[in-house]
Amino acid sequence: MRRATLRLSALSKGLLTAGRRLTQESKGPSKHGVLNMHEACSPIHVKHVRDKLREIVGVSTNWRDHVKAMEERKLLHSLLSKSQKGLPPRRMKDSYIEVLLPLGSEPELREKYLTVQNTVRFGRILEDLDSLGVTALVDKIDMCKQSISPEQDIKFSGHVSWVGKTSMEVKMQMFQLHNDEFCPVLDATFVMVARDSENKGPAFVNPLIPENLEEEELFKQGELNKGRRIALSSTSLLKMAPNADERSTIHEMFLSTLDPKTISFQSRILPPNAVWMEDTKLKSLEVCHPQERNIFNRIFGGFLMRKAYELAWATACSFGGSRAFVVTVDDIMFQKPVEVGSLLFLSSQVCFTQNNYIQVRVHSEVASLQRKEHTTTNVFHFTFMSQNEVPMVLPKTYGESMLYLDGQRHFHSMSVPVALKKDYVVEP
Repeated sequence: MRRATLRLSALSKGLLTAGRRLTQESKGPSKHGVLNMHEACSPIHVKHVRDKLREIVGVSTNWRDHVKAMEERKLLHSLLSKSQKGLPPRRMKDSYIEVLLPLGSEPELREKYLTVQNTVRFGRILEDLDSLGVTALVDKIDMCKQSISPEQDIKFSGHVSWVGKTSMEVKMQMFQLHNDEFCPVLDATFVMVARDSENKGPAFVNPLIPENLEEEELFKQGELNKGRRIALSSTSLLKMAPNADERSTIHEMFLSTLDPKTISFQSRILPPNAVWMEDTKLKSLEVCHPQERNIFNRIFGGFLMRKAYELAWATACSFGGSRAFVVTVDDIMFQKPVEVGSLLFLSSQVCFTQNNYIQVRVHSEVASLQRKEHTTTNVFHFTFMSQNEVPMVLPKTYGESMLYLDGQRHFHSMSVPVALKKDYVVEP
């Protein structure tokens, strides 16, 4: 407890740099006078990331002691800054971190990450990204490669690129060693919300000062991303009716399903090469054990993302009739924490298709063993690319029509429809 108190006190006074505590060492400025971020630290091993986070935050590593530890953390409230002005400014390079996943140089790690197709499990990558970013929202993950080799080392890098008063945006990249060079695999943007010592309310974060034009652009992009998220929230189909083009789309789809042999709005048939949306569902149930807890003794967000992704992938493969590859993950909001001991219900369905692209939505809700009441905790959105062209998915009800339009919006939010690179042959 005393160590945690001293650490928080030092952080609030600017005596420690939180990002540097995750690194093994830091190097000095480059010859050109501007410190390149990739020179700021030596990579740490992926298995040490969560231990380092526990060390920084000062939380208990023992499940049996977590109640006592959280009671002790109430004493840290007095050390929290009352405003952002009371915190010292930070630079982007202060938070920079590199994490090494040595699948090539440490073959014993592969078993955990290996798929039956001899590629890397993307769900495990989501867990590692969440450990690196400590996530409240997954804004976007864009893939650059179709598959990831299990026989080459992987490197993650990340840093804070924008801050508000109590939130911050984290930019992350993943690279894989190929011909003695680390090549891009994915780009990710996560949003983190700072919490108080009991994880019950927000806490102020340090101001961020860009040091060059590139960093200024990153910071401006963070502001734009915040504005985009606010705009998307305000135009959500849960708040506003579809626009004219969307209403026309839904009406045309409805007309295409009417039986031409009858003059009735009740008689519905499927057009050729189409599937009813209600027939694309898959469901799963998970018991949330203490093993899957995070440093605050709630269920680890990366675990939730992995389970949602794996169900979504199975849904996309089942629907498309061939292997599916993830293209984009976006707009995952962690609306409510999942308590240890909860029952986690996941429901996945295809909500939009175009050519060989499949948009999958996964709805997550929890219930306790004592109460039957279900509460929504997350909604996940995944865009997959199938090896073959896929059928149209058609809604029957108004609710399904809204899911279709929401899926269409998420699909069109992709930077561009991509043809993913495939740098090596995947063994069957």
